[in-house]
Amino acid sequence: MSYLKLILKNPFRNKTRSSFAIIGITLGIMVIVALGMVTGGLETSTQSTLKSGAAEITVVQTGSSVGSGSINETRVNDVQSLSGVNEVAGTLSAINRSTTSASSSNNILSLQDAGNGGFTVTGIDSDKLSLVGVDTVDGNLFSNGSNEIIIGKTAANNLNKTVGDNIYLFGEDFKITGIFETGNYITDAGAFMSLNTLQNLTNNNNKVSSILVKINSNANVTEVSNIIDNSYPNELSTVTSTTQSNIANQALSTIDMANWLFSIIAIIIGGLGIINTMVMSVNERTREIGVLKAVGWKERRILGMILGESLVLTLIAAVLGTIVAIVGVTVLLSFTSIGGLIKPYYSLDIIVRALVVAFTVGIIGGLYPAYRASKLSPTEALGYE
Repeated sequence: MSYLKLILKNPFRNKTRSSFAIIGITLGIMVIVALGMVTGGLETSTQSTLKSGAAEITVVQTGSSVGSGSINETRVNDVQSLSGVNEVAGTLSAINRSTTSASSSNNILSLQDAGNGGFTVTGIDSDKLSLVGVDTVDGNLFSNGSNEIIIGKTAANNLNKTVGDNIYLFGEDFKITGIFETGNYITDAGAFMSLNTLQNLTNNNNKVSSILVKINSNANVTEVSNIIDNSYPNELSTVTSTTQSNIANQALSTIDMANWLFSIIAIIIGGLGIINTMVMSVNERTREIGVLKAVGWKERRILGMILGESLVLTLIAAVLGTIVAIVGVTVLLSFTSIGGLIKPYYSLDIIVRALVVAFTVGIIGGLYPAYRASKLSPTEALGYE
């Protein structure tokens, strides 16, 4: 038997012990790859979200988060008149949680807690859609004041809707006139309709939840933001795209650190498992190793054989863990509501990370048993019982 075949065969002399070692490492690799795919998808979606909107500043009610406040609609024109402001748009966000399915029209969808939190609908004038990142629409825009609506591509896919279908919202039927895609994973899972229509439906006449601001090309975002804050203290607050980007980057950095922490834990646990497996393997083959040394095998050859066996186990675990993670995450995101928000991220970097972790576990776990085997005295080994 050749040296390579010997390395490939030896780890499976005790199939039960080897299987447990492979399963333990597989679980660690699976977690690393799965987290990498999910966090990578989240990062991609977040970056698309930050880049998709044309408005550099979002104005909200002081003390409220984006989309949850109540601002007098007259403030839209007031903000428009401030220095450095190029264009503004008032928006109103609402969530439809209706479970009523009755409707006089055919092909109606009653949205029953779509995405677990309801279906988000934003009211905005159709000529201001560019400020929320809607530049192109498959179909037509809605008419202001009408029961027409455009929905995001993610929402259309999840709800199996297309242009011309009807949708049942807030107790009324709406015709889908267009489908848009912004790259913003949250926006594309929702819909837009006429601002005054949504105001009437939700009893928020003359109210908006936020004001989107596009600044002049020669203006400074921070300066314009400060002007708005100072003009309406204790009433309006601003959130800039830079601030949103910093917050998102901090969150993503935390997630990435957690991923690396799991990698380290997998290395430690996997390393201990491999050390135990290989030490027991070496103990069982003490006489065999003595024979190999007696017939002329050098220490480095013994060392290489044991390390090779350790790497065989960990690399098999890496392949299995990667396959299970890819299939599992793909299926999970395809058949759950979260799949509409996060797309799995397939990257060679994630595979390389899994292989690096497996290789590290193999080296760390096999180094001590390999060194111990290489230093065995042929005489003592041959007399070992």
